[in-house]
Amino acid sequence: MTAGRFRFRAAQEERVLALRNRPVRREKPLPDAEIHSEGFRQTREARRSALVEDYVELIADLIEDGNEARQVDIAARLGVAQPTVAKMLTRLCADGLVSRKPYRGVFLTEAGRKVAEESRIRHQTVEAFLRSLGVSAETARIDAEGIEHHVSAETLEAFRKAMTTAR
Repeated sequence: MTAGRFRFRAAQEERVLALRNRPVRREKPLPDAEIHSEGFRQTREARRSALVEDYVELIADLIEDGNEARQVDIAARLGVAQPTVAKMLTRLCADGLVSRKPYRGVFLTEAGRKVAEESRIRHQTVEAFLRSLGVSAETARIDAEGIEHHVSAETLEAFRKAMTTAR
């Protein structure tokens, strides 16, 4: 690299670093503390329920595919250890979302089926919305897996409306 190119590149990198280190200013003032805390409360609640919804939705998918929902299959699909699944299944049983039968796998209760169906609908809506924006199928599927737990009913409805008006 010539000295001139080196200086140009160094100056370019310096400008990029300066932009990255510049503080980002808020567009609006902070909301009232009560309103602000409600947003954080909803986010914490969504994080807590996300794992439960992922497990219940996966159990429903495994059963729907004609397979048993076995602990080993759940662990493999979620990429976690079997003891982790065992702990969560105990929690889901206590919450009344699943039942376990020795040597027969895991089954959803009526409440579990309802949670799985609601989660699946949210997931499909978010994924379809992302696809309507031009996001690739694989990326939309992966992103929807995280977004589905944090989106409100109002936002889901806005996604649906945006998709119908875009057609």
